[in-house]
Amino acid sequence: MIGRWLGAVRGALGFLTRLPVGFRDGDWDAFRATPAAFPIVGLVAGALAAVPLLATETLTAPTVALGYLLSVYAVMGIHHLDGVADLGDALVVHGGQERRREVLKDTTTGVGALLSVSITVAALALGGLGLAGLPVRAAIAIAVGAEVGTKLGMAALACFGTAVTEGMGKQFTDGATARSFLAPAAIAVATVVVPQPSLGAVALCGAVAGVGLPWYWANRQLGGINGDIFGAANEIGRIAGIHLGVIAWTLS
Repeated sequence: MIGRWLGAVRGALGFLTRLPVGFRDGDWDAFRATPAAFPIVGLVAGALAAVPLLATETLTAPTVALGYLLSVYAVMGIHHLDGVADLGDALVVHGGQERRREVLKDTTTGVGALLSVSITVAALALGGLGLAGLPVRAAIAIAVGAEVGTKLGMAALACFGTAVTEGMGKQFTDGATARSFLAPAAIAVATVVVPQPSLGAVALCGAVAGVGLPWYWANRQLGGINGDIFGAANEIGRIAGIHLGVIAWTLS
């Protein structure tokens, strides 16, 4: 049992991040059947990506924001942005569900992809700028809470989503059940207890809500989800969680 959990976390880290964890036979199958691995990766990767925020009280805000932006993609990688790009093209195309599904599979980069990726990166940079203006403890709580929340949202996609085509998304939805969402939810809630419970909770909830946006659109416009929706949800959820966390601090 312990070995399967370790394999699931190792598989999740290897797939969702750029961390050099290695990969063993069975790790992928263990990961896609263990949604609880999602928020664990969110906690680990989110904490590592938040390291530049330790300098919020010593360096200028733009410098810290740039450091955070670079750190996020250094730890997480940029492969999830491919989902954002494909979603952007599908958003602007004319036609019905079948046409949008075709666009998602198309490797050509259109103007919708360029715009959506640009907005996503800019939104993350601005979120980093907002974090850079906060006390260190608050900034880290929001950054980690948002990362855990976006991974919890991905776990929800796996547990409750319906895949519209064969592929990566279907492997996750086939490997999880609605009941298996209890474990990732419990793990995610436990991670926001420290260091700033209220801010971490706001960021987590904001990230989950952000994941719900592409999920809702996909169900209506595609008839279900796929791997691109998972990738886009990861990026959108993180941004939503960070910005809502910063807003919560500002209004408190």
